[in-house]
Amino acid sequence: MRIEILTKNYNPSEKLKDLIAKKVDRLDKFFEDDMKIKVMLKQANDVCTLELTILQDGKVLRSEVSGDNMYNNIDDALPKLEKQIIKHHDKVASKFKKFRAKDFTVPDSAPVEQTRTVVRRKEYQLIPMTVEDAIEELELVGHSFYVFENKATGNVNVLYKRNDGDYGLIETLV
Repeated sequence: MRIEILTKNYNPSEKLKDLIAKKVDRLDKFFEDDMKIKVMLKQANDVCTLELTILQDGKVLRSEVSGDNMYNNIDDALPKLEKQIIKHHDKVASKFKKFRAKDFTVPDSAPVEQTRTVVRRKEYQLIPMTVEDAIEELELVGHSFYVFENKATGNVNVLYKRNDGDYGLIETLV
């Protein structure tokens, strides 16, 4: 397993890097080929954040934990990532079974009158996939939407969870 350690506003010790490498190497049992895992170490306002990201065949498996120190964060992030890996393997094994959507409810919230700004920017490579594969990805990452390139049309699509538990698809026209 290849481990890429990235930092932002944080200077990790060699001891921490060795510990991360040792603990992340345990995930090697889940993968047949040489996998690459990105470990991002960040610190902002005395809060340490550790992100583990695995990109495998267009699938993104990710775990993010914030806390007071990185040593506790690595112990908390690995079980989360292991659960996602196991869930992914189970979904691939039962891919031909009928997909069951979970109930999804949104709590009532009062209208907020604030000026919204972009506080985080992400870049990632679009990977051609089917809508069914995008549904699996959406469930794996645990977000409310997923952007992907539709394998059938070649256009960028957005898959999102609806309040009734079903999915919606936004298709771009070129």
